Amino acid sequence: MTRVDLPTLSEFEEAAGGLAPVIERTPIQPSQHLSELLGHETTLKLENLQRTGSFKVRGATHRLSRLTPEERARGVVAASAGNHAQGVALAAQQLGIPATIYMPLGVPVPKLLATRGYGAEVVLEGETVATSLRLAAEHAEREGAVLIHPFDHRDIIVGQGTVALEVIDQVPQVETIVVSIGGGGLAAGVAAAAKAKAAALGREIRVIGVQAANAAAYPVSLDAGEPVEITTEPTIADGILVSKPGASPFAIVRDLVDEVVTVSEDDIARALLALLERAKQVVEPAGAAGVAAILAGKVVTNGPTNVIISGGNIDPLLLQRVVAHGLAASGRYMTVRIPLPDRPGQLVKVSELLAQAGANVIEVLHTRHGQGMQISEVVLQISVETRGEEHRGLVLDALRGGGFRPEIVPD
Repeated sequence: MTRVDLPTLSEFEEAAGGLAPVIERTPIQPSQHLSELLGHETTLKLENLQRTGSFKVRGATHRLSRLTPEERARGVVAASAGNHAQGVALAAQQLGIPATIYMPLGVPVPKLLATRGYGAEVVLEGETVATSLRLAAEHAEREGAVLIHPFDHRDIIVGQGTVALEVIDQVPQVETIVVSIGGGGLAAGVAAAAKAKAAALGREIRVIGVQAANAAAYPVSLDAGEPVEITTEPTIADGILVSKPGASPFAIVRDLVDEVVTVSEDDIARALLALLERAKQVVEPAGAAGVAAILAGKVVTNGPTNVIISGGNIDPLLLQRVVAHGLAASGRYMTVRIPLPDRPGQLVKVSELLAQAGANVIEVLHTRHGQGMQISEVVLQISVETRGEEHRGLVLDALRGGGFRPEIVPD
C-alpha cells in the first residue's frame, strides 16, 4: 500500500500567503434550504466566484510559482477541458511564463475563449481530456516544457487545499466539509488542510467526497486499495469526469476523506436548478455535486456543514439543457405523447382537462404522421409545467380519467 508524506499545515498556510495577491477570497453564503434538509447550519463556499470561475487557479498558481527560473524559461504545458486550462493560463500570464494548453475537440466555447484570452496558446486536438493529457505529455517530452498535471502533484494539492483554510476561518464552527471529486486534487487538499487545521485547534472535521455515478473511479479504487481505471459513462459533470484517480491524491483521500458517495445525472441537474433558484448562483454541474448529494439524501451530518461550490464555468447552451432536465427530474416539467382519434374537439378536451388540473401548457405539437399510428389517429405531443411529482401524477390521472392514454416522453 502506497504511503504519502502528508502536506503540513505550515505548507498550506505558506501557499495561502503566496496566493493572496492573485486569487479571490471567495464568499460564504448560508443556505436555509440545505440547513433545513440536514437539520444543521449549512453554508456554501462560492468558488464559482473565484478568478477564472473555479478553484483550479489556486493549485495552478501555487504550482507555477514554485518553478525554478530555468523551468519558467522552458514554459509550461497542460491539458484540460476548461477549468485547469484557465487556471494555468492565468497563472502563467501573471508570472510571465509561456503556456501551451491542449484541449479536446468540442470543448465549450466560453472555456476555449477564456483560455486564449489569458494569453495561452491553445491546441485543439483529441476527443477526450485523457487524449489531450497524453498529447501534452508528448509535447513536454518533445519541447522540454514543464507538464502541469491537473491533479496528480503535491503542489497542486497544496494549492487547492487553501480553500479549506478559508472555510475554517470564515465558518469557525464547521464540522463537515462536502467536496466534489474528479481526479482528487481538490478533495485531497481540502482533507489534508482541514484535518491539519482542526488538529491544531484541538477538534475534528469530517470531509465527505462526492463523485458523479457515471465517472465514479474512487469507490472502486478505495475498495481495491489502489487507483483503478474504470470505463466512464457520459456525464454532464465534465469537470469531474476522470477515469482513474491520481496516485498522490488517492493516497490522501484514502487516508483522510471520511466517506465518498455518488450522485446521478438527475441528482446533479436538480442541484444545479436549486442553486439557480434558491441561492441565485450560476454553477457548473461538477460544482453542484456536493449539493446534489445533500438533496439526494446521500449525506448525513451531525453539525455545521459547508459545501464547496467548486466552479461556475458552464456553457449557456448546456445550462439551458440542464435546467430543462432539472425541471423534469423535479417533477416540474413534462412532455406527454397522447394518441387521439382524428375528429374535431379532441384538442379542446385535452386542454380543458389540463386547465382543470392546473397544468400550464408550454408547447404543443399536433401531427398526423408517425410510426405506429393508425390511419384514423393523430398524435398530440404537449409539454406542460407542473408543481412537482405529486401534481404531475394528478395531471396524468386527469388525462387518463378523460379517456386518454398519455405517455411520458423521456427528457
